[in-house]
Amino acid sequence: MRLITSLLAAAATATAAPAIAQEALETIGKPEPKGLGFQPAATELARDIQWLDNLLLWIITLITLFVVALVAIIIVRHNRKANPNPASFTHNTGIEIAWTIIPIVILVIIGAFSLPVLFKQQEIPAGDIHIKVTGYQWYWGYEYTDHEFGFDQYMLGQPATMTDADEEAGAAAYVLNDAMRAKLVDAGYNEDEFLLATDTQVVVPINKVVVMDVTGADVIHSWTIPAFGVKQDAVPGRIAQLWFKAEREGIYFGQCSELCGKDHAYMPITVKVVSEEAYQEWLKGAIEEYAGDMTTLPGYKVASN
Repeated sequence: MRLITSLLAAAATATAAPAIAQEALETIGKPEPKGLGFQPAATELARDIQWLDNLLLWIITLITLFVVALVAIIIVRHNRKANPNPASFTHNTGIEIAWTIIPIVILVIIGAFSLPVLFKQQEIPAGDIHIKVTGYQWYWGYEYTDHEFGFDQYMLGQPATMTDADEEAGAAAYVLNDAMRAKLVDAGYNEDEFLLATDTQVVVPINKVVVMDVTGADVIHSWTIPAFGVKQDAVPGRIAQLWFKAEREGIYFGQCSELCGKDHAYMPITVKVVSEEAYQEWLKGAIEEYAGDMTTLPGYKVASN
């Protein structure tokens, strides 16, 4: 779905006020310089994944310490000086049983906790909001199928988002200079969000189940929002699904996470989680802007004579 072509992208950027409107929203899910941990979890799925990761870290740490301790004992007690006459036996039934059963028990414990997390991701619930996501080289297309409208999403700084005014101001595609920083600020982003900021945003209401149908138009892409704990490959010719229910209002960033060509690095994702009231206001403006179905709005009534 290519509703906004490169030829019309500049005009679309200028008229996309309903899709931008970022005032008073906190930026929550984005990469941080020298960051080592997860982004703040904004969904139940993300909390489950982070909890499981911590569990596995404890298990792996204990195993590593145990192995290091065994190696240290061998070095100290069984070196040539301390033990000049090594034992000649080749089997120890007790040890062999232990190193077979203990790993099995560890794997069963890991499986008992990890499989429910996996099943929760893959069992798609009934959605309050339905969005079709299509990956292109190198931008995203979105269709709000409940309301029959859609739009494209380009990284701010791609050629499709550049206007004559930007070029006159000295902005250049893919280059972070003063003019590009000003462009980011004008669009409601921070200066350090270059390569993350997009000309339009996916807008969803807080505490609503969002179900996304994900596909690709050319090569394999991958739609990912780390703070939501979701990642789904967009494979041409196939429809895959993901779901999330965001529990905190804010702005969240993601990136295409499947190598898809030369501009793979310039394919970010922006999602806004807003209140139900703000969502309905945005939805009305988006339907008008992108020629959706007004009759799908809550409380819509057809005038009669």
